[in-house]
Amino acid sequence: MINICFAGLTGWTAPPILAAIDAADDLTLTSGVSRSAAGQGAVYATAAEALAAAPADVLIDFTSAAAVRVNAWAAVEAGVHVVIGTSGLTGDDLAELDRLARDRRVGVIAAGNFSVMAAVLRRAAALAARHLGHWEIIDYASDTKPDVPSGTARDLAETLAQVREPARALPLAELEGPVEARGAEIGGARVHSVRLPSFVVSTEVVFGGPGERLIMRHDPGLTPAPYVAGTLLAVRRVADAVGVRRGLDSLLFED
Repeated sequence: MINICFAGLTGWTAPPILAAIDAADDLTLTSGVSRSAAGQGAVYATAAEALAAAPADVLIDFTSAAAVRVNAWAAVEAGVHVVIGTSGLTGDDLAELDRLARDRRVGVIAAGNFSVMAAVLRRAAALAARHLGHWEIIDYASDTKPDVPSGTARDLAETLAQVREPARALPLAELEGPVEARGAEIGGARVHSVRLPSFVVSTEVVFGGPGERLIMRHDPGLTPAPYVAGTLLAVRRVADAVGVRRGLDSLLFED
């Protein structure tokens, strides 16, 4: 039986994942983290309190960019494996967490998106980047999402940068008009964040070449259902390796 502490207990993503944990024979929820619901049963204001109060093998974090770093570090320090579905951690953050996780001999799986389809896009885009030298990323999300770009888009940009750095477009210094129109640079690629009602977290990568384009895009619906299967897969596999593994595709595909 895998004992789970869930951080972000009252969040948007939580209900279907908690229902799936409850229905699983090999998983059990032992504690939760939520500032707004702290004190209600086994719910605590901080991850450190929750992990000290009840046994946990894995911490699942679906909180916020402001909270995930504290939660993940507290879990790893306590020798608890971590599944991170929250945006906000940079490549440098994850490198630091990887060093700590290896020191504590625990596993961490961090995915900007736990949708299986999003993971397939990530892997397919990495394959395309081996052969195509020009790309840009468009990140769509709700107008209430504060972090830009989304963790999904940031993770995709950093993943493609590990394959190669995209060819440079016209240098910013040579542009006419506001350079912000070209988006932010992450991993050498231009990333453009669109924030409008009706979007959840859609991610698009556009590869361009002479006379042709290849566009890959993932569009989730308006519920968190796409993230359930991938989250539970990560919970069951996070203890298989020490250190940080990035992306659900690291579990779905043989390298």
